[in-house]
Amino acid sequence: MVLIATPVAFWIRAQAENHALENAQLMTQRLADYAVGPLITDQLIAGNTAAIADLDRRLEPWLERGAVLRVKVWTADGTIVYSDMRSLIGQQFVPPDPHSDGDSGDNGSASLEDQDELENEYETNSGELVEVYVESAAAGGEPLIFEAYYTDETVRAEQTSVLLAIAPIFLLSFGVLQMAQLIPAVQLARRIQAQEASRRKLLQYAIEASDLERRRIARDLHDEVIQDLAGLSYAMESEEKRGAVPQRPLFARVRSILQENVRTLRAMTSELYPPDLDQLGLSAALTRLATILRDQGIDVALQVPENCELDRDHAAMLYRVAREVLTNTVKHAEASTVHLSLLKGEDSTVMTIKDNGRGFNPDNGPPEGHLGLRLMQDTIREAGGSLQVLSGAGGGTSVIATLSRVPSAA
Repeated sequence: MVLIATPVAFWIRAQAENHALENAQLMTQRLADYAVGPLITDQLIAGNTAAIADLDRRLEPWLERGAVLRVKVWTADGTIVYSDMRSLIGQQFVPPDPHSDGDSGDNGSASLEDQDELENEYETNSGELVEVYVESAAAGGEPLIFEAYYTDETVRAEQTSVLLAIAPIFLLSFGVLQMAQLIPAVQLARRIQAQEASRRKLLQYAIEASDLERRRIARDLHDEVIQDLAGLSYAMESEEKRGAVPQRPLFARVRSILQENVRTLRAMTSELYPPDLDQLGLSAALTRLATILRDQGIDVALQVPENCELDRDHAAMLYRVAREVLTNTVKHAEASTVHLSLLKGEDSTVMTIKDNGRGFNPDNGPPEGHLGLRLMQDTIREAGGSLQVLSGAGGGTSVIATLSRVPSAA
C-alpha cells in the first residue's frame, strides 16, 4: 500500500499544482485582456506619467487585496513599459518567452519557482512565487507580454483541497482492496498452517518408524544372531577342551573370532537401540556416550544441564547427532579432546561438539559410505532446525545442531 500510495499521492499533488497554475494563467489572461490592455496606450508606452497613474489606479484593488503580488508589461524587444515598481519602467532585459517553461498554454505559461533573474530584484527574497506570462495587445494593437506574480498560497491551498477531496476515496478503495485480499490471505495462512502441522506429523511418524525399525533389528540381532554366535562360541570352547590336541589351536582361534563378532554385534545393537531417553533423559544419555569415548582414551568435557526438558523427538534427534559425531570422532578424527555443550533457550536448543582432530574439508563432502551426518542434516532441516559443520585440515571439527521450538498449530 505504501509503495502504491506514495507515488499516487505525489501524482495527485502534481496534478493539483498544474490545475492551480492553469487557473492562475487564465485569471492573468483575463486581467491582461480586459483590465490592462485597453489602458496600454501610445502615451503610456512613451512614459506619460498620467497614463501610468491611470493604470496604477486600475490595478490598485488587485494589488491591495494581495490577489496579485507584482505586475510587469513588456514589449517584444524586452523593454518594461509598465510595472507597479516605477524604477523598472523603461529598463530593458532579455525579453521573456511565454512558452519557454512551466505549464505552457496556447498564449502563455505559468510556473512555480524561485525568482532569480536580473529583472527580479524585488522578488528575489520572496521564496517560491507563481510567475505567469501571457500574450496580449495594447490598445493600438501592438503585441505585448503581460507578466504577473502571485504568492504560492493559492497553489498550496488548491493542492491541499484536491488531496483532501481525493484522499477519502483513495483510502476507501485501498481499504476495500485490502479487505478483498484478507479472506484469501487468511485461507492461505490456514492452509500453510495445516500443511506445516501435517509435515510435522509426517516427520514424527518417520522418526517413530525409524526408532521402531532400529528396535526390531536390534531385537533380532540380540535374540537370534548374537545368541546363536554366543552358543557356538561356548561349543567351540568345549571342543577346545575335549578335542584332539592338534585341533585345539584351531578351536581356540575360531572361539576368539566368534567372541569378537559377538562383542561387535552387541556394540551395533547398542547403537541401533539407544537408551530410553524418557527414563534416563538426554543429559544421562549424553554422559553415557562420553563414557564410551573416555574408554577409548579421549578426554571429553561435558557442559550439559542436568534437567534439560525437551520433547521426545527433539531429544532423540540431538542424541543421534551426538552419537553420529562422536562415533566419527573415534573412527576418523584422531582427536585427543572433545567438548560437548548443550544450551537451551526460550526459542531454540543448541548443541555444539568440538574436537581437536585432524579435520577435513567440508566442501569435498563426506567420504564414501559415510552419510550419517548428511542424513541427520536433512532430518533436522525437515524439523525446522539446522546442522552446521565447520572444519579445516589440521584445525579440528565443530558441529553445531540447532533445533527451534515448534509452536503448537492453531
